[in-house]
Amino acid sequence: MANRHLSRSIVLQTLFEWDFKSDTKKEDISVESEIKDALKRNLKEFAPGFEDDAFVFSLMDKVLKKRATIDEIIEKAAPDWPIDKISVIDRNILRIGLTELLFGDRNEVPPKVAINEAIELAKTFGGENSGKFINGVLGAVYKEIGEPGKEQVSKTKKHEEPVDITKLPVEALGGALVYTQKEGNILFAFVHDVFGYWTLSKGKIEPGEDVKDGTKRAIKKEIGLDIEIEMELGKNEYVATHPEKGKSLKKVVYFLAKSEDKELELEKSGGLDGARWFELSAIPELRIYNDIIPLISKAIEILSGKNL
Repeated sequence: MANRHLSRSIVLQTLFEWDFKSDTKKEDISVESEIKDALKRNLKEFAPGFEDDAFVFSLMDKVLKKRATIDEIIEKAAPDWPIDKISVIDRNILRIGLTELLFGDRNEVPPKVAINEAIELAKTFGGENSGKFINGVLGAVYKEIGEPGKEQVSKTKKHEEPVDITKLPVEALGGALVYTQKEGNILFAFVHDVFGYWTLSKGKIEPGEDVKDGTKRAIKKEIGLDIEIEMELGKNEYVATHPEKGKSLKKVVYFLAKSEDKELELEKSGGLDGARWFELSAIPELRIYNDIIPLISKAIEILSGKNL
């Protein structure tokens, strides 16, 4: 049911917040209380009318109670991926999926549904390979327990023909995690999109243009900063859909860049509605795209090593 999919999404978001900023090895009552308070807050903000949803609270309670056991199962099912090396989003999707698969009521949530719902979460919130990774781990556990309910067919949405990205037009972009220093603190510049996420400033690289020069130009245009590029942080690519032009493959190169401390001046755009500087301590509270998080983590590690 749609409301259950939404409930799983809210549980995932809450687990992500807790895992991203907390010591997850702690298992005291205060931590559990904090997580449930966050769950209530997220329900109120992102799913108004679902505040009394018994399913969402029951699922969260099971995940918290079985987390230690689930994490051991993940490590056995994915021996090449220590639990702390799996992305925050992916490991919490696995926690939800395995909790439902192994400890849920199979009359209420059949095993196939538990697996498919986890894969859908991965496709929505995870990275490019998240769906395949989640499917592989849950599939291995499912086979290990004897494939219960194999004959049941999930009533999820119909199969969609996969997109052949090799046939899509490619658009090159350059972006940057821009930082500055103010009164001994490091601040990071983020832009806010109309979907409710804080992300990194970026822009289109023109044909024949050097990617660094194009990135500097794009950042200046979008948020009014003159930046000094220090190093490349990584590359992302994703399929975007334009209502008139159709699908395209966007390839983005992200850099770590420094700027002077000045007010951000957001370019008027249909896709963005805000731009702000944030201190490091505020970042875990932000709603950020999953594929951006590793770039931020890498940048923080680099800057910490510089002892700024």
